[in-house]
Amino acid sequence: MVAMVAGALVLAGLGTLGLSALDSVSETQAALVTQAQQLAHGVQQEVAASKTRERPTVLRTAIALLKSPLRLQGDAVVAVTPDGDLCNFLGPAGPVALPSRLPLNQVDTAQLILGQPVSGHRGRLAWAAYLFSTDVPVANATACGSRFGVVNLVVILTREAPAIPTRAAEWFGVAAAATLVVALIAATRLARRIAHPLQDAEEVTGRIAAGDLAARVPLPRHEGRELVSLADSVNQMAAELQRAQGAQRQFLMSVSHDLRTPLTSIRGFAEAIADETADDVGRAVAIIGTEACRLERLVGDLLELAKLDSGAFSLRLTPLDASTVTEDAAHAFAPQAAELGLSLSVRPAPPGLAMCEADPDRLGQVIANLVENALKYARTSVAVTVEGRAAEVDEAGNRPPGGRRQRGTASARQQGRGTTGILITVEDDGPGIPEEDLPRIFERLFRSSTVAIRSLGGGSGLGLSIVAELVKAMGGSVHAESPVGPHGGTRMVITLGRPRAGPSTSPPPQARSRAENLPLAPA
Repeated sequence: MVAMVAGALVLAGLGTLGLSALDSVSETQAALVTQAQQLAHGVQQEVAASKTRERPTVLRTAIALLKSPLRLQGDAVVAVTPDGDLCNFLGPAGPVALPSRLPLNQVDTAQLILGQPVSGHRGRLAWAAYLFSTDVPVANATACGSRFGVVNLVVILTREAPAIPTRAAEWFGVAAAATLVVALIAATRLARRIAHPLQDAEEVTGRIAAGDLAARVPLPRHEGRELVSLADSVNQMAAELQRAQGAQRQFLMSVSHDLRTPLTSIRGFAEAIADETADDVGRAVAIIGTEACRLERLVGDLLELAKLDSGAFSLRLTPLDASTVTEDAAHAFAPQAAELGLSLSVRPAPPGLAMCEADPDRLGQVIANLVENALKYARTSVAVTVEGRAAEVDEAGNRPPGGRRQRGTASARQQGRGTTGILITVEDDGPGIPEEDLPRIFERLFRSSTVAIRSLGGGSGLGLSIVAELVKAMGGSVHAESPVGPHGGTRMVITLGRPRAGPSTSPPPQARSRAENLPLAPA
């Protein structure tokens, strides 16, 4: 900051000196013009008042007397011809010499003949010229353009513009030094004011990097908007990291619990069989097989989520009839629904009206996950519907609320295909989703603690999060609506886009894979 002030002072000083020099030259030119006019008029009056034969002497004497107090560097009086040429009227044959070696082409005689004074400068040397007429007998008057004894004479004066006083430069140096001292004090205080919050931010970010996610930067409320914004951003980052760490810890605890429970059962029954203490070996073997399938299911879902997060999964987008895929996936649960005493119905769209662009295997997996999830909560029935029409949806791919509570949403496209595509809904008549749980239903391992769940062989708690990720990868959106009736109920709504015009293009970047297709595994 001090260097900037010093540089500004140098530029200001140089600029001031330059402008002062130009102003001094300009003032000198103006003064010379006035003095040239006064000298011409005075000489003209003196010559007119003298006798004709004495006028050359009077001319020289008048010029000498009138110019003496003017402090000139040079002066000259020359004649000008009607053609605009300068002429030595005292010796027309001799050269014309202008004062201070002023070039002849510097004097604009055309302007002089028109009665206008002429001035200029060469560096700090200023000059001015003024034309006047007088009746003076001159040698070879014809050569100088004399008619009837009248000669046009030009008086030319030169003077060096005064230099800038040394005293002024000294005072400028004093003022510059005082300004630098003030700048140094201000820069020091400002640097400390800025540096302290930055040092605090650096210390806190170091603690965050070392694992202390509870560290926060004190908000410098009076230190400027930018510093407050920086501190707030660091604190928000730490809060998000802390929240992510907590979610990860909770996720790992949930996974550990889900893994430990079947492992405990497997170990216990295996030991009982090995010790020949099992009352029913067949039942023990069946439980071991069931729990092993549960473990396999959980591990498979975890691997699938890991691949979804990294984009390392296969996705083959192609035009397909969503009704066909939905019917096949839903009907696979008909025996399970019948065993539970539930009604499972599928209402497809008319043929050809449910065309969408999706991966058939992944879409089937999505439908299977949603149907199985609905069977866990339904009281009497589960209904699956495919609507092949231009749905009235909002920018997030959601239908108008119609008085329903807040929705849980996982959308991939806010605009475009989702607003004019097809809708696939899976609806149950269960108790519905509590309002406080609705925004979290697509989170991993989330289970509502207030809604009773029917066991279907043990879910992993990852089904809806897998649904959200797969639908997002296919360019669609999924959201939940609850309640959907007077007694509760939940509706899961998938929005998919229509097939693109022309041949199918490559899948979006997040869906490109370096791995094999994952097996279908509804959660």
